[in-house]
Amino acid sequence: MSLLFRSRNQGAQQVKISAFRRFVMFWLHNAQQALGSLGELVRYPFASLMTMAVLGLSLTLPATLYVVVKNTDSVGANWQQAAEISLFLRHDLSAQEVATFSKRLSLSVAIENVTWIDRDSGLAQFREASGFGDALNSLSENPLPDLLLVTPAATHRGPLAAQQLLASLQQEREVDEARLDLAWLEKFEALIQLLRDGFLALALLLCISAILIVGNTIRLNISSKRDEIMVMKLVGATDSYIQRPFMYTGVWYGIVGGVIAWLATAVLIWWLDGAVRELSQLYASQFSLQGLNFNEMMVLWLLAIGLGLIGSYLAVRKHVTAIEPH
Repeated sequence: MSLLFRSRNQGAQQVKISAFRRFVMFWLHNAQQALGSLGELVRYPFASLMTMAVLGLSLTLPATLYVVVKNTDSVGANWQQAAEISLFLRHDLSAQEVATFSKRLSLSVAIENVTWIDRDSGLAQFREASGFGDALNSLSENPLPDLLLVTPAATHRGPLAAQQLLASLQQEREVDEARLDLAWLEKFEALIQLLRDGFLALALLLCISAILIVGNTIRLNISSKRDEIMVMKLVGATDSYIQRPFMYTGVWYGIVGGVIAWLATAVLIWWLDGAVRELSQLYASQFSLQGLNFNEMMVLWLLAIGLGLIGSYLAVRKHVTAIEPH
């Protein structure tokens, strides 16, 4: 018998596998295990679909909140673009001095646009808007000053930057008074920041819950195949070889769960868009919600696959390794 085993060992030592063949066989085995794990899911479609739906719906709410925050940011950007600093100039300035001052401000990198409303035009607008035309006609002279409406540049539209620009313009010799309503801007920025923080916290909690759900499902799957895993280890299968089908199961959960998250998010945005359109019409606006673009959809899909992979990895690393034949 020793001679027989010696000859078999010598024959086995003569067999060599090239690096290219090992590379091809590695990916071939992975493809077989991926298809095998997909077949396992197809065998139990209802249970598999339930786990995929939970994963997808767990990502639907953060995705919808992200869309809301993104649209709120765009609305806030439009409002900040409409925000202007009102400069009331001194009464003793001539038209040439006002024009020169307006031109000098327009050359500043912190200012995007300057609009000059002369005192006569301002009085005419006030007369038309206020309805006190007869009373204003009785005035011996125009009490209104020249007005410059200054639109800050994009880098100076935040509350702090706008406040610094306001203080700088207030120091100009030609300016009698400068005004900018920063209270609403600061409140709006605080509200947007609250939405961002809430979105991140909720997204983190739901992602953790998705990982736990996938991990628990994989753990139950491993427990149901405990005897099969023990037999595979007895015949020499490594832990990594046994773990791969369960890992691919988590990937399939993520792939289908990401598609479910796409569809559910699109339905929620479509439903909310009707209410947003009705609200915007009350304010004479045509605003509508902008959904996820292609890149954002890809990120959502990759996130779903990543969560499924992480959940399955945590489960197999703990439970497959713990199963040892006695």
